[in-house]
Amino acid sequence: MFDWDDSPDLNITPLVDVMLVLMAILMITAPSIHFEEKIELPKGSQSTQISKAKPLDIKITKEGSVYLNSEKFSTFEDFANHFVLKSGEYKKDTFISIAADEGIDYGQVIEVLSEIKKQGFSKVSLITQ
Repeated sequence: MFDWDDSPDLNITPLVDVMLVLMAILMITAPSIHFEEKIELPKGSQSTQISKAKPLDIKITKEGSVYLNSEKFSTFEDFANHFVLKSGEYKKDTFISIAADEGIDYGQVIEVLSEIKKQGFSKVSLITQ
């Protein structure tokens, strides 16, 4: 029988469990929700085609040779000297990609990156497979 002097016990464990499951579902699905706003852009009065700058491709072989597009340099010093001269021909926002053999010393890649940075280029990517 119920005694008025006893305080009732409220079991909130199932409520907490349900809330934790809902919070986990929200945390998993929230990053994948993409909001998209459909807009129609106006037509331009002139149509000119923007010329895309040719990217610079640098390749480093396991023998230590460095290629700048199709030119081969047998040592890093030759590449660095030639790159200083050639860098004036390109805009500083030119895209540069570096493909290096996985067997070479990481320091050689850093030397090439350092030379590129010294010349003021900032858009550099390392090519991987």
